[in-house]
Amino acid sequence: QVQLVESGGGLVQPGGSLRLSCAASGGMFMINVMGWYRQAPGKERELVATITSGGSTNYADSVKGRFTISRDNAKNTVTLQMNSLKYEDTAVYYCYVKSRGDYWGKGTLVTVSL
Repeated sequence: QVQLVESGGGLVQPGGSLRLSCAASGGMFMINVMGWYRQAPGKERELVATITSGGSTNYADSVKGRFTISRDNAKNTVTLQMNSLKYEDTAVYYCYVKSRGDYWGKGTLVTVSL
């Protein structure tokens, strides 16, 4: 059974930074894509950033230039460095892994507020 464990959420002031991490373990074959999605209150879940096993990245327009995704293939971990955070970044952030199936973490809350 694949398990994704997220960490790093919390409360931060506008303009601040947070780092989210996700570790994947369990019955995986090969991880093709790792990434982060988020869901704000009253909104649908949306893509934040993804990264392939080869290192190709994809970002939502709203986070380009502010967020950076990276991964460690040997450790099956993915990290999201979030800088210059805005109020509208407030959401539950979900780790995502594609490995012969789609797997999701339970989510970690990021709150941007004074």
